[in-house]
Amino acid sequence: MKLPKNKNLLKCHCQSIEIELYLPNGFEKLRRCNCSICSRRNAIMGSVSTQNLTVLKGENFLKEYSFNTHTAKHFFCSNCGIYTHHQRRSNPKEFGFNMSCVEGVKIEEFAHISYLDGKDNHPSDK
Repeated sequence: MKLPKNKNLLKCHCQSIEIELYLPNGFEKLRRCNCSICSRRNAIMGSVSTQNLTVLKGENFLKEYSFNTHTAKHFFCSNCGIYTHHQRRSNPKEFGFNMSCVEGVKIEEFAHISYLDGKDNHPSDK
């Protein structure tokens, strides 16, 4: 599938879920996080506004996990278990997405991405 410029396809491992990302400025707000959930999944995440993420296929496979304040909504594939995206706690008008699931991304090229301190200094806790 060839997507128009500034659009990327995100897929889980088993390819049950396909998500279209419209990224007018390319990959933005790349980060890792050391909070309790992010440190366990160790994903490099990008951000996109909620209107720029569209589930194309497999919405029935998406499962949601929420904890603590229940502001962030974490989504994963119920078939293969891969974290695809989450609605951000620090900015609920954005989704964070798993860079490793974006088609064509070589994750090793993003090894330099640093960690945010979501464990002790989350912006929503101030």
